[in-house]
Amino acid sequence: MKTFLKPLTAREERECLERLKEGDQEAKMALIEHNMRLVAHVAKKYQYTDYETEDLLSVGTIGLIKAVNTFNVDRGSRLATYAAKCVENEILMLLRAHKKYSREVSLYEPIGVDKDGETVSLVDVVEAENRNTLDELILDQDVKELYEVFRKCLRPNEQTVVQMRYGLFGGKEYTQREIAQVMGISRSYVSRIEKKAVEKLRVGMECAG
Repeated sequence: MKTFLKPLTAREERECLERLKEGDQEAKMALIEHNMRLVAHVAKKYQYTDYETEDLLSVGTIGLIKAVNTFNVDRGSRLATYAAKCVENEILMLLRAHKKYSREVSLYEPIGVDKDGETVSLVDVVEAENRNTLDELILDQDVKELYEVFRKCLRPNEQTVVQMRYGLFGGKEYTQREIAQVMGISRSYVSRIEKKAVEKLRVGMECAG
């Protein structure tokens, strides 16, 4: 079981938020690290879904980072109240995306035969009617496959790096150095994780295709 840092007091939190407004990245890290217990609490509500706890924590962390980046200290409320909503929204977005993709029918799944007895798939029908629609459907299919490879082939730390590096799930794109600060590891280690994860995605997409 992971051990998380204790939440900041109201005074400590406000001091960090004020420092963050001045561009203090150490303050930003403190706000993230001391609110990871909150991420775990929210993720626990969804522990009986198709995702492992580590996956939910990775996605929830993205929501926490968004909250820290966009929280308005002048609102008067505590960061935790705002962050909890951001974390839950991020997890729900992941679950909704998975539900949507799981209902989709493969473009290449046979749907019947033509007058010559040849197998006809959905892609054949769409191609005959509208090429632009076909291109859109193929893109959707590729996104579905990438999503599945991402979920099945990458370790939790690889998912976190790829999500943050490329702004997946509607998130902001981060530099390797920024990711290193958030995860508490070196930039070179982030680079190695990213390189390995991208190669896994490439191989996974080739196998899916």
